[in-house]
Amino acid sequence: MSGGHEEHSGTPCSEVLDKLYTYIDGELEEPNCEQIRRHLDECGPCLEEHGLEEAVKKLVAKHCGCDPVPMDLRDKVLGRLSQARTEQLAREARAETPGTRA
Repeated sequence: MSGGHEEHSGTPCSEVLDKLYTYIDGELEEPNCEQIRRHLDECGPCLEEHGLEEAVKKLVAKHCGCDPVPMDLRDKVLGRLSQARTEQLAREARAETPGTRA
């Protein structure tokens, strides 16, 4: 990842990833949607993350239909998202540290 990945359009990547599901669900207010869209337009790694998250959501919806999501699946997905956010924050911290390469 490039050193410029940590922030685009004045929005940190970690903030975009935190709002991603709300954005995908269409529950984010329009000014925030525009901010997220601008960031995703400029940030390839976040755009890849967005595509992955949207694909997983569609896959779960297709296979689960109207059935409630099993609680262990929800916990696993939330755990993986938390892990991804932690890794993203670590990458951003390394990118901000002078003299290190990401």
